[in-house]
Amino acid sequence: MIFNSLTFVAFFAIVLALHAMPFPWKTKKVNLLIASYIFYAAWNPPFVMLLWISTVVDWFAAQKLVYATDRWHRRGWMLISVGANLGMLGFFKYGNFLLANFSALLAAAGVHYQPPQYDIVLPVGISFYTFATMSYTLDVYLGRAKPATNFLDYALFVTFFPHLVAGPIMRPTELVPQFAQPRRAAAQQLHFGLALMTLGLFEKVVLADGFLSGPAEAVFDSDKIPGALDSWAATLAFSGQIFCDFAGYSTTAIGAAMCLGFALPDNFRFPYAAIGFSDFWRRWHITLSSWLRDYLYIPLGGNRHGEIRTYTSLMTTMLLGGLWHGANWTFVVWGGLHGLYLAAERGLRARFSNYRPGPLALFALGLLTYTLVNVTWVFFRAKTFSRAWIVLSEMFGMNVGPAPILAAVYLATIATIVGSLVTVHWLMRNHTLEAVLARTPAVAIACVWTLMATAIVIEHGSGNAFIYFQF
Repeated sequence: MIFNSLTFVAFFAIVLALHAMPFPWKTKKVNLLIASYIFYAAWNPPFVMLLWISTVVDWFAAQKLVYATDRWHRRGWMLISVGANLGMLGFFKYGNFLLANFSALLAAAGVHYQPPQYDIVLPVGISFYTFATMSYTLDVYLGRAKPATNFLDYALFVTFFPHLVAGPIMRPTELVPQFAQPRRAAAQQLHFGLALMTLGLFEKVVLADGFLSGPAEAVFDSDKIPGALDSWAATLAFSGQIFCDFAGYSTTAIGAAMCLGFALPDNFRFPYAAIGFSDFWRRWHITLSSWLRDYLYIPLGGNRHGEIRTYTSLMTTMLLGGLWHGANWTFVVWGGLHGLYLAAERGLRARFSNYRPGPLALFALGLLTYTLVNVTWVFFRAKTFSRAWIVLSEMFGMNVGPAPILAAVYLATIATIVGSLVTVHWLMRNHTLEAVLARTPAVAIACVWTLMATAIVIEHGSGNAFIYFQF
């Protein structure tokens, strides 16, 4: 079940109605748990078993951690939890990838090996919920949090349908306490939640799917050689598509949770107005970048053990962060480029620590950041290295020889939408949506809301899945 489907509209209306009924709080939580399982089972019912395994293993591991009498027993229970989660993630997401690379490695050594063909289906959202459940056990192990005292609350944390399949990646300390007391959205919360859902679906259905996916597919999924203009246009289109798709999901998820009376953290803060790459990762997929920082970068040493250790930790974190996005070396290169950007920025900041750029220099740095981010998007979008190199070479080779792929109307659409998107990000980079809406007349909000809702209804078609479902 996906947010941008009529099935979800009916499902969510039933969930809201049940949540508004005068049932005991425990009954309402059971209703939400059952609804979350139904939401997930709509893709592939047997994969609900993976959710159960992850939930039960991490619950008991955390409970045992509390009563373990020595360091080795505590470490053992922690490793059971991490091993179970990473084992499922490794098999379902990276099984075929590891077999293919093992076969290629043997072939390079002169050994012919044909691995068996396994039709491994990737469970939707497995990267998100395994990270969420691992954070629970790791926080208990590290003494950052106490284990949950109510199994129902913990099970609901794992499966809560707004964040289940594509984030935000929740921490137990952020959500489990919210299940302790009865929650129901006030009228203002309900209105704002529905408005956020409309905004998120507008970004996904109208902008990402309706206008931006076509130009990106025409260039990246084609056998034709694009010119410089087509290569840049398609890459910019994808930069808008990936933001509107993923931020659209997060915004819809936050709105859905708010309609039920719960709060989820922001996952995007106008990232295309970032000045530098550390700023970009404070604004893009915030819950993932903070997870990687807390559970990978800092344990690897962070910035506490000298420059070499810092840069090694940084590159390792970003390379693994790239691999988290997909079982393909193109994603590793994408993560590696961001690691190089962050390392270079760190070095330049140390060298020019006394430099204070003015407004014009800040804008130039922001434009440079956005340009270099778009270079990385080529590897994120291209399915093969050969296609990525073709697009990149044309972007920087200024080859005007090939026949145009994108029609003039596509180019104008990309310029309008992406230009407007980046402009909005710059205007909003130091503000929040809540603060701006609080100062906006209700009539203006109602008009924009109506226009977005109308556009969603007009554009709604096949109900394309969100891009991050494949991760």
